[in-house]
Amino acid sequence: MIRLRLLALHGVQSSAGAGPTRSIAAMAAAVTPPGAATIVGNDPYDIAAFLRPKPAAALPGIGPKTARTLSRYAITTIGDIADTAPATLQRILGTAPAREAHARARGIDDRPVVPAAAPKSLATRHRFEHDELDPDRHRRTLLGLAEELGARLRDGRETAQGLTLTVTYADRTQTTRTHTLTEATAHTPALAATALELLTSLALQRARVRTLSLRAEQLRPAEHTTHQLTLDDHDDKLRRLEAALDRARARYGPGIAGAASARRRAAAWS
Repeated sequence: MIRLRLLALHGVQSSAGAGPTRSIAAMAAAVTPPGAATIVGNDPYDIAAFLRPKPAAALPGIGPKTARTLSRYAITTIGDIADTAPATLQRILGTAPAREAHARARGIDDRPVVPAAAPKSLATRHRFEHDELDPDRHRRTLLGLAEELGARLRDGRETAQGLTLTVTYADRTQTTRTHTLTEATAHTPALAATALELLTSLALQRARVRTLSLRAEQLRPAEHTTHQLTLDDHDDKLRRLEAALDRARARYGPGIAGAASARRRAAAWS
């Protein structure tokens, strides 16, 4: 029905794939020509018949480089991956990738289907006009990035479970630090506190910094996130102020809340 509607309303020929798991459905769609559909049944025989003959690179999560690595061990098809002992795969690919590949090669994929799933990451960056040595400017700039990232997360009704700071130096080398948050959040003070911890851990002192980048990772819809309630009245006030500033920004534009936002940052992170 979806394919017919696309054709009738927009003149677009589309393909469709369906199967018992996300990875099998994606693979079915990938091999289906426009105007057709491929349906893989839930019977173990149907799953094995669909997966096993295909090249290793057809399995989601196995890129060309990984496929070449596997081929050096005579593992060239998805069936070969399924038949290889997990311990052997772990020595070749590492623990997590091997576990994932072995499960998907046998038709196991427990990932839920999430409509309009959030992107995996969201990033913001600042490039200094000149190589910056001042630690205070590094800190103030990073707080601004955390504020921008928090606002964008809240606008998209998303939260982040992880935060990554990347520092690019004058010689174009980079240092990256990542931290997993105790709870997924879009609350600017929480993001800023973590970002500052990452910056402090680098002990930059008078490093010549060219660019600071802050990336929110492991995004998830805000409605699927829980917040641990506390007795911290200061945090509650900051959240109410943050919500008020978000409403003002949505109504009048990003510049309207600039001064109040600056005061909020000073209060939040002092």
